Amino acid sequence: MKMPQMIAAEFRRLFSTKMSVIALIALLCVPILYGGLYLWANQDPYSNLTNVPVALVVNDNGAEVNGKQRDIGDEVAKELLDSDTFDWHRVSAAEAESGLDAGAYDFTVEIPADFTEGIASIATDDPHPADLVLRTNDANNYLASTIGKTAIETIQRTVTEKVVSEAGLTMLDALHEIRTKLVDATDGATQLVDGLVTAQDGTSKLGDGAQQLVDGSQALADGATTLADGASQVASGSASVRDGAGTLADGTVQLRDGLATLADGASQVAGGTGQLADIADQIGDAAQNAADQLPAVREDIRTRLTEQGLTADQIDRVLAALDPVGTELTNAVDKVQGARDKIDTLNSGAVQVADGASQLHDGAVTAADGAAALRDGASQVADGASQVSTGAATLRDGTVTLHTGTVTLKDGVGTLADGLTQLHDGEVTLRDGLAAGVEQIPNSDDATRSAQAHTLGAPVQIAKTTLTQAQNYGAGLAPFFAALAAWIGIYALFLIVKPISRRAVTALHSPVRVTLAGWATPALLGAVQMVGLFAVLSITLGFNFANPAAALGLLVLASATYTAIILALNVWLGSVGQFMGLILMVLQLVTAGGTFPWQTLPAPLASLHHILPMGYVVDAMRQIMYGSGGWDRVWSDIGVLLMWLIGAVVLAILGVSRMTRRRTMRDLAPSLIG
Repeated sequence: MKMPQMIAAEFRRLFSTKMSVIALIALLCVPILYGGLYLWANQDPYSNLTNVPVALVVNDNGAEVNGKQRDIGDEVAKELLDSDTFDWHRVSAAEAESGLDAGAYDFTVEIPADFTEGIASIATDDPHPADLVLRTNDANNYLASTIGKTAIETIQRTVTEKVVSEAGLTMLDALHEIRTKLVDATDGATQLVDGLVTAQDGTSKLGDGAQQLVDGSQALADGATTLADGASQVASGSASVRDGAGTLADGTVQLRDGLATLADGASQVAGGTGQLADIADQIGDAAQNAADQLPAVREDIRTRLTEQGLTADQIDRVLAALDPVGTELTNAVDKVQGARDKIDTLNSGAVQVADGASQLHDGAVTAADGAAALRDGASQVADGASQVSTGAATLRDGTVTLHTGTVTLKDGVGTLADGLTQLHDGEVTLRDGLAAGVEQIPNSDDATRSAQAHTLGAPVQIAKTTLTQAQNYGAGLAPFFAALAAWIGIYALFLIVKPISRRAVTALHSPVRVTLAGWATPALLGAVQMVGLFAVLSITLGFNFANPAAALGLLVLASATYTAIILALNVWLGSVGQFMGLILMVLQLVTAGGTFPWQTLPAPLASLHHILPMGYVVDAMRQIMYGSGGWDRVWSDIGVLLMWLIGAVVLAILGVSRMTRRRTMRDLAPSLIG
């Protein structure tokens, strides 16, 4: 029997019944379903993060930042809600906690009440960072928690960039203001230098003036000596004046007392004459009243006498006898009136005498007071003259001191001139230093400072350049899961494919042909699996392949290699070998480096990465699929696969050869299938 006949016989056995056909088709679909469904589910999960529910709790109370009331927590919340990163829900703390526990939210982000205050504390004596609180629940989804940690780190970087940019802009504005002030200071220093030059000229003139002051102070000292001598003479004369003024004051006191007595007597006389004038007025008034009533009395007498029956002659004789009394009475009235006028004149004179005596007394009092004041003034003049004399002596001593001081001043002016020269040199240095400082501070405009602040907030920008790039997350995992699906597909096929026909081993004496025939059947079926898997990846899922033919050829080679390995295990170990194929798949699952870099593996597993074939399939598939151009690595990986393929086939041939030398009656029994 030739090798094609043995392959055809195995295919006839596999297609002999409907159940075997269904089983074969199901097993052929295993790698297609495994690789296709898994990569479809994980084709591009990052583009669907907007469906991940996240709770956002904002408790920020705000604070004053750079002189303005800010609520940075609310600003951050608005940016997050407007972004398309996650399915954000702004809720209360209680709703967030209950939602996280119930699985309504994958994680929660809380902005505490002191968030803005923490940011504002940068400019205080108690700086402390602002907090962002992330709450996760691995019971919901571990990767969601990991994504949440990455998300809050991104928020942290964004807020940091925002805060640092604003703080940087404030600092740059302040630096610009400092530069402006330094320019003003430089101008002021220049003016000060010019002023010091003028001051140096002034000190030269001041030196000349100081010399003149020395000469003048000497003359003043001489004049002060003369003044002191004259003041001493004035003090002696003012003492004599003071003594005379004391004698005058005593005399005016005696005169004042005498005039006081005279004023009292004159006042008494004026009082007496006043009383006398009052009496004279009363007598005059009475006499005048009597004289005025005389005609009426005369007529009354006439009437009464008439009533008594006297005749007119009798009445006339009686009245005639009374007429002299009326004449005397009239004369008496005239005399009384004259006496009253004289008394009034006397009274007026007495009053004038009293007033004059009083005025004279007042004048004497004033004179006495003036004399006393003169005495006191003379005493003060004497004291003042004594003080002037003392002051003149002090002035004389002071002028001597002044002369000495002016000499010192002249010397000090010389020292001042030297100091001004040093100050001028120092101010020139200051001016030049300020000018140099101004040159070191950039003179930027508002737009430039804004750009500088933005750069300060994000000083490092990532420039992403790649030799090759996967289309999406699913395409990034495709090399690994395609390699793994190839192993799973071959492993599943060996559940119904007979590794070696024992009848052929018995009938033939060619272990090579028997082994190659046993390998070729599952290898061909594995190639069909890989064509189907490649079609799903490239057409159904739309993954891009830089080298599609090479990618398909690599998958077929990988499947053929896996076929040889599992064949050798079955030849040597039988059903135990089939189980070892499962163990070998698990080992390659963790050592192939399909997800995390193989360098992160523990040392024993990392060493297996360099031995087992699946890691080389993954590496070559990445180079071919993404088009990196690393064909040296591809050929190296293919070389390793070929060594595994050849080595496994040789090992299987040795196992078949062993079987030909150790045949039993069981080996000669016909197969129940086919």
